[in-house]
Amino acid sequence: SIASADMDLNQLEAFLTAQTKKQGGITSDQAAVIAKFWKNHRIKIHESLINQSRWDNVLKNMNWRVDLKSQSRHINQINTPVAIVEMELGKNGQ
Repeated sequence: SIASADMDLNQLEAFLTAQTKKQGGITSDQAAVIAKFWKNHRIKIHESLINQSRWDNVLKNMNWRVDLKSQSRHINQINTPVAIVEMELGKNGQ
């Protein structure tokens, strides 16, 4: 719950306090250890979760434009918008 919510220190304190007051919850010593661990490793844990949720390929670049037909055999096709999207994919970490 702490990692998925990416809790700041105030949220962490409130969450751990609630957990200590819950029947069958954690002790205040356990809460202190969890808080210290989270404070020291929050960024690493967050980056790890992000890396685990990514696909192999990542979006490196994207270009797009909208074209309008100015000439056509059929009058109803004139001024018909066409979107052109170019996406460049690359491997994660490269």
